[in-house]
Amino acid sequence: MPARRLPPLRALEAFMRTVRLGSARAAAEEIGLSPSALSRRISNLEEFVGKKLFTRARQSMQLTDEGQAFYEAVNPHMEALARAVESQSDNIALLRLRLGVLPMFGSQRLFPRLGELRKRHPLLHIDIDTAPHLEDRVGDTLDAAIILSRGPASGLHAVRLDHNLVHAICSKDTARAIGPDITPEVMTKQTFLIHNELPESFMAWKKANGLDAMDPAAIDHYDSGALMLEAAAQGLGIAIMHDDHLRRANDNRLINLPGKPVESPYSYWFVCKPVALESRPVRIFHDWLVRAGL
Repeated sequence: MPARRLPPLRALEAFMRTVRLGSARAAAEEIGLSPSALSRRISNLEEFVGKKLFTRARQSMQLTDEGQAFYEAVNPHMEALARAVESQSDNIALLRLRLGVLPMFGSQRLFPRLGELRKRHPLLHIDIDTAPHLEDRVGDTLDAAIILSRGPASGLHAVRLDHNLVHAICSKDTARAIGPDITPEVMTKQTFLIHNELPESFMAWKKANGLDAMDPAAIDHYDSGALMLEAAAQGLGIAIMHDDHLRRANDNRLINLPGKPVESPYSYWFVCKPVALESRPVRIFHDWLVRAGL
């Protein structure tokens, strides 16, 4: 049986890096080529497959529809090839990822699923960082991060992981004391628990429920979602948090107060520098996270 003709692998590398980095210039720098040399490699690949993979205008290169289809068809096999080489190599060192994660996301969503990733990529190990200012440290002390934000800064590769509703969460005893209606007269007597980095959630919840002018008895600020939930369960106040946090906590001491559904201003995002996607640990984690639907 005759061997199948392989595509020009260096040309394929040039194509994949250009797509992942979103820039021919960045891809050329990563590989150590001139832009013209990179363009020639991609032209060789286009000649091999008989399709126009990019449109070229001045110094910009944009994927064609056929180029996008080609990338989606080839990328899984490139990842499978890399995994196969890893599994058969004794000389490949551990893959190390420095990942910033908020504790609530880590405990509720990430760690229950990390075993799946370890089985697929036993050489990948993750250093977890829960210190503040995760987004600001991406590209410096962190390779990537999972943040809770209105929207990441420009210049970062970002994947939105969810959409949420804001809930007012409290103990069942607190809910019974408040009663069936969240009127301004009742709510002004309450203590609210607000996360330091999510102040607009409280404003959104008040506005949606006709409580704009409501001035509560007290607002206690927290930097930990887990501690907010525990404080609410202990009857220390009403936590303004996401519906997903309540559902995943699975704590029968807690209940959501009645009220109108409120879309949260904040979502969880995966962020990294675009160039970091060329790092195998970042790419492995990124692709698994997107597929896993955490």
